[in-house]
Amino acid sequence: MDVRMGSTGKFFVGGNWKANGTKESVSKLVSGLNSAEITSDVEVIVAPIFLHLPYVVDHIDSRYQVSAQNCWVGRAGAYTGEIAPEQLADMSIPWVILGHSERRSLLKESNDFVGAKAANALAHGLKVIACIGETLEQRESGQMYDVLEGQLKGVADSVSSWEDVVVAYEPVWAIGTGKVATPEQAQEVHAYIRKWLGDKVSQDVSSATRIIYGGSVNDQNAAELANKEDVDGFLVGGASLKADAFATICNARAKVPA
Repeated sequence: MDVRMGSTGKFFVGGNWKANGTKESVSKLVSGLNSAEITSDVEVIVAPIFLHLPYVVDHIDSRYQVSAQNCWVGRAGAYTGEIAPEQLADMSIPWVILGHSERRSLLKESNDFVGAKAANALAHGLKVIACIGETLEQRESGQMYDVLEGQLKGVADSVSSWEDVVVAYEPVWAIGTGKVATPEQAQEVHAYIRKWLGDKVSQDVSSATRIIYGGSVNDQNAAELANKEDVDGFLVGGASLKADAFATICNARAKVPA
């Protein structure tokens, strides 16, 4: 077993559908995914909007797990418009994406707030995809590692166990832009994240935590990215809305020479 692949020993691919989809398109996408051929040596998660979660849970093949795109920082109660982690667990939704750059930038979620949400989700039995990433300005001005450290620290300061945490590195400048970090750039940052986890958390966490890449991943570039030592999977945006393309991405690691 690859010690970098967490307790499942598997490559990890998440499909973040973002605020996309209608009843018709989601039904068609689920049908396409159910018909797709996916290697058994990959853990696959799909994340529809809250409205579509029940349909996807009820209709998608058991080869796929379902994730929410966000959850509340506290328990259920008088928080209009929010959904608490225990409510997701009650709906048999095992995963949640937290700290995505769109929530950090558009909704001003701080590093500490993301960390608190992660701890709360884990405490209620969910598994967490924790997103981090820098803007182009931050990268070019030499602030990239300071930004990434702050985001990682926000999670590390709140989370006591990393067993159910996947870290998603998503450079903001590559999300939905068509620009992709080169395999070398992705590997450089993933190696930094793994070293940071080893230095600041523990070597066991560093070895076991899956670090996945997100940022305009598609069926054309996935295999080359998957070839890098510290790339343990992907968090896919637009390409996850196309069943054939997403299946190709899910199978990317299987196409990497041993």
